Amino acid sequence: MKKRTLVSALLAGMLLSPLASAGDLDSALNNELRTPANAERDDSRHPKQTLHFFGVKPNHTVIELWPGGRWYAEILAPYLAKEGHYIGANFDANPPKDVKSPGYKIRLGKALEEWITTNKTQLGNASSFPFEPPRLSSLGEDNSADVVLTFRNLHNWAMQDQLQTVFDSAYSVLKPGGIFGVVEHRSNPGMDPKSGYMSQEQTIEMARKAGFDLVASSEINANPKDTKDYPKGVWTLPPRLAMGDQDKQKYVAIGESDRMTLKFIKK
Repeated sequence: MKKRTLVSALLAGMLLSPLASAGDLDSALNNELRTPANAERDDSRHPKQTLHFFGVKPNHTVIELWPGGRWYAEILAPYLAKEGHYIGANFDANPPKDVKSPGYKIRLGKALEEWITTNKTQLGNASSFPFEPPRLSSLGEDNSADVVLTFRNLHNWAMQDQLQTVFDSAYSVLKPGGIFGVVEHRSNPGMDPKSGYMSQEQTIEMARKAGFDLVASSEINANPKDTKDYPKGVWTLPPRLAMGDQDKQKYVAIGESDRMTLKFIKK
């Protein structure tokens, strides 16, 4: 009886281990490295459904563009730890002295590097490198990645006229048959990217210009309550709540932005 109990306890411990449960997305969503504040946003960001839609497998090499505060990195890196490879193409933690880089970018770049180093046992061969086009626009060896993902970043590159470079870089690094997954704040017609919202039609057009074919679109991350006409653009809504306490409950009730979810393929 004691022997059976011990075996059960050992099995339970294995199931709770991020490495032992690699390939189990539910375990990755509940792994011990996730920041509680990040996990609280699962109902708004639908990570399980989103990663299933993109077809991310535990043995894939996945490059995440600008993981920033690690929201998806904390799911993807443990999920890929045993059989795959998570790569964060993040902000430059050590830019040259002649390059002006905002302090928050340097902090986020260093934080991701330190997080990966500190948790090497749980994250396998996870790694990161700087990606800040046009100065640093390579995502690695051509035809080397299974999946490239970007979450709520397109507007940043669009405002700097760098978006096509990013799409071209994603196309080059992917293997034939590789997937480019995009989640982005979705604009109404005619909106300026400075609002934080992007045109779905323009996004598809630019991806096609890079060589991608659109496989499918999903409404997983749609929010029909988002009217997109706020004083401080998309940042008016959660989680930023840029208006502070002004009309806070109104914006909390709307929730996070309406988002396109697009799956492209490199043929």
